[in-house]
Amino acid sequence: MNRERNKERLRQEEFDICIIGAGASGAGAALDAALRGYRVALIDRGDVAGETSSRSTKLIHGGVRYLEQAIKKLDLAQLRQVRHGLAERRTVLRNAPHLAHPLALLTPVFSWFEGMYITIGLTLYDFFAGHDAFPKGRWLNKAQALDKMPTLTPNMNSAVLYYDGQFNDARYALALAHSADEAGAAVANYVAVTSFEHENGQLRTAVAQDQLTGETIQIRAKIFLNCTGPYADAVRLLANPNLDRRIRPSKGVHIVLPRETLQSDCAILIPKTADGRVVFAIPFGDKVFVGTTDDDYSDLKHEPVLEPAEVDYLLETLQPYLAKTPSRTDVQAGFGGLRPLIVSSRADTKTLLRDHEVEHDPASGLVSLLGGKWTTYRLMAQDAIDRVGELLNKSVDSLTETHYLVGGENYRFEDWLVLQNRYGLPTDVCQHLVRTYGNRAERVAQLAQKQPNLTEKVTASQPFINAEVVYQVREEMAVTLRDVLARRWRLELSDWRLTAQLVPQVAELMAPELGWSDEYCREQVASYQHLLASFMNKASLVAERVTTASSL
Repeated sequence: MNRERNKERLRQEEFDICIIGAGASGAGAALDAALRGYRVALIDRGDVAGETSSRSTKLIHGGVRYLEQAIKKLDLAQLRQVRHGLAERRTVLRNAPHLAHPLALLTPVFSWFEGMYITIGLTLYDFFAGHDAFPKGRWLNKAQALDKMPTLTPNMNSAVLYYDGQFNDARYALALAHSADEAGAAVANYVAVTSFEHENGQLRTAVAQDQLTGETIQIRAKIFLNCTGPYADAVRLLANPNLDRRIRPSKGVHIVLPRETLQSDCAILIPKTADGRVVFAIPFGDKVFVGTTDDDYSDLKHEPVLEPAEVDYLLETLQPYLAKTPSRTDVQAGFGGLRPLIVSSRADTKTLLRDHEVEHDPASGLVSLLGGKWTTYRLMAQDAIDRVGELLNKSVDSLTETHYLVGGENYRFEDWLVLQNRYGLPTDVCQHLVRTYGNRAERVAQLAQKQPNLTEKVTASQPFINAEVVYQVREEMAVTLRDVLARRWRLELSDWRLTAQLVPQVAELMAPELGWSDEYCREQVASYQHLLASFMNKASLVAERVTTASSL
C-alpha cells in the first residue's frame, strides 16, 4: 500500500463508493466493493483499525452469552445472531489462517449442577456450529482441568472445555485494507472528513484533511458509506444535521498480565460476574489479556483508557478462579475500546444486541453501517455493499466468503523451517514472521538480508526484527510510531514500559524511510513516550514504570 500514490488517486478520480472509516467493517466493505468491480476509496482519520477494531478481546465467536439469553427468553433474534456468528467464525479463520486459529477455553465450575448446566449450553453451541473444523467441547473433572491449567483454583468442582476462535484483530483489519488496495481500492490512512459538499441535496464531495500535512483533499464519489463505528453519529450529522443520534457507545477495557498467570495455552471464560457480565482471561503472545468491562461512555473526543477502578474490578473478578490472585503490581498494560451499540429502549448496554443495521438517509444520500461486532464483519460489509449496489443500480454478488486475505493463501505454519534454512534467522523470529505476515514472511526476510543491521532483533525478549519496521513503512502504510508499536506489532497493548524503551529505536528506523528531520523525530519520540506515561499514571500502576517511561 502506497499512501502518496493513493492520495493522488483521491484527488484525481471519481469513485463509485467512498468508505469513511477503516476498521473491521470499513476495510471489509472496501474489499467487498473492490472485488465486485466498483471504484472504491477507503479513508480513515487515523490508522487502519486505529480505534475500536484493534481493541477487542481478540475472539471470533458466536456469542455464548447470546445463546443463553436466546434460550432463556426464547429470543429468535439472538439465536440468529449466534448462528451467523458461528458460521462466520469458520470463514474468518479460513481466509486468514496466519492471523486466526481455534482457541480452547475453560469454564471452572463449583458444583455438579453448574457443570451440567454449562455443558448442556455449550453442547448446543457446538450443535449450532455444525460440522466445522473446531474441536468439540467436553466436561472435564478436576484433575483433567488442572492438567490443562495448573493455576486454576483447587476449590473448583470441575471445568467445562469448549472452543472458539482467536485472532490478531489489528493485523486482520490491516490485511482487509491491504487486500482491498490490491483489488484496486485507493486506501489512505490519516485522512479526515471535515465537511461535505452537496448537489441537489445529495452528497457528491467529501472535503478531507491530511492529518499529517494539513493538506486539503476533495474526494468525489457517487455514494458515501459511513463505517466509523462508535463515531458514526458525527459523520451522519455532518451529512445531515437533522438526523437523530443512533449510537450509544459502551466502553470496554482489558488489563494485561504475565503469561505465567495461566501457565496454559487455554483461556478462561468467567460466565457470570456480580453485575451480569462475561469476562475472559486469554493468552495472547507472551501475555494474558483479561476483560472486558461494559459501561456507558460519552466522551468521544478522548481515547478511552484504563482506570484504577477497572483494574481492581477485573482482578477481583479473576480472583475466585485462580489459586493465586494476581495483584495490581502484576498489571503490565491495558487498553480500552468502544462498542458501537445501536440505540435501543433497553435499559443498559449489557443487554443491547451488537447486531448491525444498514441505514440510508434519502435526504443526503449517506449510507451508514451501524452496530455489529468483529465476528460478523464480513456479513455486515456484504449487506452494506448490497445496499450501495442497489443505490447505484449496479448490483453485483459478493465474492468475499472464499477470498483469501493478504498472506493467507497456501499458508502453512511449518514454512517457518524453510525461512530458517534459507535465511538463518532464529527460530522465534521465523515463527513470528510466518504468523504475522503469512505467505509474505519471506519478503521481510529478503529485506533483512540487504542491510546487516536489519536482521537484528529490536529487543532480546521479543521476536521482532528491524527489517519489519522498514517493511511496515514501505508495504503496510505505517507512518507513525504508534502504527508500528501498537498495531503492526501489538507491543503497546501488552507492555507499556518496554514499548516506551523501544520508541527511540523504532523512530531511528522509520525516520530515513519517511524523511523525518532530527527535530521531528525527537518530537515524535517525546510525544509517544508522554502518552504511554499518561496511560500508566491514569491507571495508577507502579510509579517506577511511569518514571522510566517519562525519563527516556
